[in-house]
Amino acid sequence: MRFAHRPFFLAGTAVPDWLSVVDRRVRMRPRYVEPHVDGSGSPLSEVAAGVQQHLDDDRRFHRCQAFVEISSQLATAFRDLLPGSSHFRPGFLGHVVTELVLDRVLILEDPYRLDRYYDVLQQVDSCEVQAAVNRMARGGTTNKLATLIERFCAVRFLEDYRTPEGLLYRLNQLLKRIKLAQLSDESVSVIRLAEEVVEPRVSELLGWSPENVSAETAKRESR
Repeated sequence: MRFAHRPFFLAGTAVPDWLSVVDRRVRMRPRYVEPHVDGSGSPLSEVAAGVQQHLDDDRRFHRCQAFVEISSQLATAFRDLLPGSSHFRPGFLGHVVTELVLDRVLILEDPYRLDRYYDVLQQVDSCEVQAAVNRMARGGTTNKLATLIERFCAVRFLEDYRTPEGLLYRLNQLLKRIKLAQLSDESVSVIRLAEEVVEPRVSELLGWSPENVSAETAKRESR
């Protein structure tokens, strides 16, 4: 949202998550990424800066008091709802649902953000992003990332987050991919609870105000 005016940077912020889907052995390590953040504006430099932003934000976000409190509350709610089984991991569910519902809240606050996000990513040459990642990667290289980026833009799965049922559907896809048990329709109740507790604490979770970003974006695009 903050970097929609920098397409390759924006793509870089998603790279660690994309790699976790398509090629988990390929890792973005700060000490290998930082040397490429040279301010030149090249695709490599911008992708590297976006990856670095993701890693920095991740560290801050997961140590944030609001995140710790909300994810713990949701873990308890899942633990109370689900049968005791190693096939369910309430702690993991509390963690990931906090993140997904934060996305949902931001989408519902300003649907233009999501459209803008996809519009900008579609401007990016996915092969250049893949080449940049392979320059920085540790643990091997990937030839799958470019195709994933194109599919990510085409499928627009974040659109499903607009409803609790759609978010649960996408969450179950994630759980299936990592070989955890699927959640029943009853789990929508925890997603609704998550929205209630996330919405008042959005600025705490982000560390910045989304309203300010929306205003700044509108000003930039009106020029």
